[in-house]
Amino acid sequence: MTALERRSTQSLAFIFALRMLGLFLVLPVFALEARKYPGGDDPALVGLAMGIYGLTQGVLQIPFGIASDRFGRKPVIVVGLLLFALGAFISAGASTLNGLVLGRALQGAGAISAAVTALLADQTRDEVRTKAMALIGASIGLMFALSLVLAPVLTAWLGLSGLFVLIALLALSGVAVVLWRVPTAPPLPVDAPRGSLREVLALGSLLRLDFGVFVLHAVQLAMWVAVPSMLVQAGLEKSLHWQVYLPAVLASFVVMGGTLFPLERRGHLRPVFLAAIVLIGLVQLGLWAVVNHQPGLLTLGGLLFIFFCGFNVLEASQPSLASRLAPARLRGTALGVYNTLQSLGLFAGGALGGLLARSVGLHGLFLVSTLASAVWLLVAWPMSTPGRVAAPSNAIISP
Repeated sequence: MTALERRSTQSLAFIFALRMLGLFLVLPVFALEARKYPGGDDPALVGLAMGIYGLTQGVLQIPFGIASDRFGRKPVIVVGLLLFALGAFISAGASTLNGLVLGRALQGAGAISAAVTALLADQTRDEVRTKAMALIGASIGLMFALSLVLAPVLTAWLGLSGLFVLIALLALSGVAVVLWRVPTAPPLPVDAPRGSLREVLALGSLLRLDFGVFVLHAVQLAMWVAVPSMLVQAGLEKSLHWQVYLPAVLASFVVMGGTLFPLERRGHLRPVFLAAIVLIGLVQLGLWAVVNHQPGLLTLGGLLFIFFCGFNVLEASQPSLASRLAPARLRGTALGVYNTLQSLGLFAGGALGGLLARSVGLHGLFLVSTLASAVWLLVAWPMSTPGRVAAPSNAIISP
């Protein structure tokens, strides 16, 4: 990477990390802490509160992506972070589960993922794009692992409301990074042809990625409706869940670094991509097979390690592919659609995961997740990977 590519990647990864830490900090403890609120005995309502931010993100990702194409990436990112902070403050002041639903919905309204990834794509060449996206993916995974360690400690110290205040402060810190650290990409030429949402939706290769990111994040959040309670039943108290999560996440980073980048350089991205989908499905099948037999910590830890191996590869490669398949003038719009499906997947995973857990039990939940992964594999099978271009026409490249 050039110096400016490194600066752009590091600063945008930091913004992503702050925002995702704000989302992930509540994930390990939310299902357990939400039971203390009025209405917390309803798994479906808890799942809704956990995943509602995905719905509002899903509604607003495309408008935010289009706005970033029209008005610039950085202003859109700042507005989104301020909305995210406001939602966190509302969640902090909530006294009922319905109040948490409202706050979490407003958090999701800060739908900046498309603008951030589009800005990163603007400022990196194709040959380093997957690595740049992987660094963002790694920052997300690292924040997830960090949240698993910090969440129980911070919740015991601050309570869930105090945790949301901390999350709001993290979002406001991100605004400072955007304003004073992130490079600004030059705008597209004034006479550049305007694309349309219809043009993006006509690209079948992008639609495959959109479907895939929906399934990936629906399965991820549905898993976390069940995994914390499974770990508790296996004898590990919630404050120690990081002892399973953290080694699984960190070891999966090593596997990703040793497989994705070298194999992509050799032209083998497609088989790696498809193999990662298979891993996601096999983990769901494994959880389906053991959930009614009180699996031990070693079994659960092994399944989580395999899940994160597949998850991290897909988190790095999918947005990179989406940015390379989309025309530069439509990059924000295309990534808006992509992130809309990602957000809707989070909402579906939380809401439907809670409903499935209540109606058909965890056994049925993991069976549905297995079938969804199988359908995804069939949809992704015809995929092809784009060739590389030396540098995008609107990138900032300096030594």
